[in-house]
Amino acid sequence: MSVIGILGAGNVARALAPALAAAGHDVVVGARDRLESTAASAEIVVNALPGAVSVEVLGRLRPALTGKVLVDVANAVEQGPDGFASRLLYPNLAEALQSTLPETHVVKALNTVGPAPLMVDPASVAVPPSTFLCGDDTGAKQAVAGLLTDLGWAPQWVIDLGGVANAWWPESFALMVQPLIAAVGPVPFALAIAR
Repeated sequence: MSVIGILGAGNVARALAPALAAAGHDVVVGARDRLESTAASAEIVVNALPGAVSVEVLGRLRPALTGKVLVDVANAVEQGPDGFASRLLYPNLAEALQSTLPETHVVKALNTVGPAPLMVDPASVAVPPSTFLCGDDTGAKQAVAGLLTDLGWAPQWVIDLGGVANAWWPESFALMVQPLIAAVGPVPFALAIAR
């Protein structure tokens, strides 16, 4: 099992930390003044920070993140008056992170799943959901796929979309959340690819 560092202490961290610990991983959660030590102590690091600050904050952690796998679950959006995403702050957040952290293996995953408890209980929805991996390093994507298995994601629910340059696609899903909630209500949901 791995040492997993989760950067952030919000809903995503509160969902992922106990589930990963229950799967046998050593989990360290870092917020504010503990981000650098958390990143340095972990083998795999989860970016559970708000997407709007991720590039700036993680850029300062570049030495601690060197050689690590960074699982980016964030969505960097501007919120409208209704609290929902109105536009993306980056054309591709994961690609911006990879550019800022060239010695880190960035893998996009789980950002199309909400709310956060669904990330660790994907079988709780009526139709098996999909999550998507985008990253340039095959070994890093395999490590993240293993973590997803530990969280209850069946291998066929995990779809590799290729390199980090393709992360714009799942990141764009954030813009669909408001109209989806208007249509189906505030229920847990995720994308599902039927095949």
